[in-house]
Amino acid sequence: MDGTGLARRIIEETAARAAQISRRASVAPCLAAVLVGEDPASVTYVRMT
Repeated sequence: MDGTGLARRIIEETAARAAQISRRASVAPCLAAVLVGEDPASVTYVRMT
C-alpha cells in the first residue's frame, strides 16, 4: 500500500467535498476537537489540531 498516495487522494477528495459544501451552504466547514478528561497525550493532540 502506498500510504503517501493514499493520503494525497484522501486530502484531495476531502478538499473537493469541502468546496462543494461551501458552495451549497455559503459556509466553510471546519474541524473541531472535543477533549474529555485530561490525558496528557490527548491534550497534546488537541493542541496540535
